[in-house]
Amino acid sequence: MEYPSKLIENAVGELSRLPGIGKKTALRLALHLLKAETETTATLAEALAKMRFEITYCQSCHSISDSEECGICANKLRDHAQVCVVADVRDVIAIENTGQYKGVYHVLGGVISPIEGIGPSDLHIDSLVQRAGAEGSEVREVILAISPTMEGDTTAFYLSRRLRDLPDVHISTIARGIPMGGELEYADEITLGRSIVERQRQAR
Repeated sequence: MEYPSKLIENAVGELSRLPGIGKKTALRLALHLLKAETETTATLAEALAKMRFEITYCQSCHSISDSEECGICANKLRDHAQVCVVADVRDVIAIENTGQYKGVYHVLGGVISPIEGIGPSDLHIDSLVQRAGAEGSEVREVILAISPTMEGDTTAFYLSRRLRDLPDVHISTIARGIPMGGELEYADEITLGRSIVERQRQAR
């Protein structure tokens, strides 16, 4: 693709590095920013720079934060006896958007994946065990909310083994089954099988 300006070409090249952004979309974004008010482009650049260089991670749960302790961990109204373990910050956002969970979180930073060279020591697993097993710890339930992939199940199994000997700490997993509006005939065998095994009794 020929560009009328080397500066545009450089901008398109950098924008197209972003996930889901192709060359055409990158060019459209670059031209939009070029035509926008100078202040708009400057504000965007400043926001991105501040995000990249000033964001830190919560010392308790490892989620992204503006300070040493994130807003969720600092919130005394949250149930600190419940710790929901997730692989990524995006999972925290997804669960928070449901409005159904009132506990706190622990972000692993990924899942165990030997193919990609990610082992238990590369994740925030030791800090989870220390957090749940520390003397005087408030933690009474660890909820494993990890995607049901091969790597996710491997990670959940490993966590269960690391946590099972902690006294007074119950380990649970999020329910798995047929999604709302889903058709049984299109469900895979594993999902359908789990739905049957983990069926719920209806109140009379």
